[in-house]
Amino acid sequence: MSKLYLVPTPLGNLEDMTLRAIRVLKEVQLILAEDTRKTGLLLKHFGIGTRMQSHHMHNEHRTAESIAARIAGGESVALVTDAGTPGISDPGFLLVRTCIGMGIEVETLPGATAFVPALVNSGLPCDRFYFEGFLPHKKGRQTRIAFLDALACTFVLYESPFRLVKTLEQLAEVMGGDRRACVSRELTKFFEENRRGSLSELAKYYTENPPKGEIVITVGGKDQVDAATAEEPQD
Repeated sequence: MSKLYLVPTPLGNLEDMTLRAIRVLKEVQLILAEDTRKTGLLLKHFGIGTRMQSHHMHNEHRTAESIAARIAGGESVALVTDAGTPGISDPGFLLVRTCIGMGIEVETLPGATAFVPALVNSGLPCDRFYFEGFLPHKKGRQTRIAFLDALACTFVLYESPFRLVKTLEQLAEVMGGDRRACVSRELTKFFEENRRGSLSELAKYYTENPPKGEIVITVGGKDQVDAATAEEPQD
């Protein structure tokens, strides 16, 4: 039966590609790729010869309906992004919504997603958490930071290496430099790093040591800070 498959791909370590993902990518008639050159290398590594078509944030508004129509007409289609799970701070939502609206079955495979290992490895409470994704670059940025400041639970951000220090400094300015956090970068790769400390400590470190690679920032919630303070012995 024709359907849309959302297929996670490795963050960097090709050993994280699942057997199910390989099978699905071999069986579908079409693979939608955020970057066909990058996905082409992945497909070549696993001996997958399925044809590809470009599908990214700049064309998904124009192509979602035509792709859904092809699936409704009998094609099975898989959507992949450059790394991780489609739809998580990557293209995917519009096509999924369009397919659901047309009564087309959507199947999402489990697999790599950057914020999960970053959150669990941070050492911060992860029984409840809030995923923010990327902060706005300009308009609405301070509003979002104020919202995050009030959260009682751990929250997670994605960030580029070029804006990491700026973001850490802005978070520290609003939330206090002592707020606990963890910066995770190059997850699953050879130079993976999970650096824990206060927002101020992390901002200072990455000012002196400019980072490379994709970044996940995990920050402790407001109630967690208050609870830690309450547990400190009184003089």
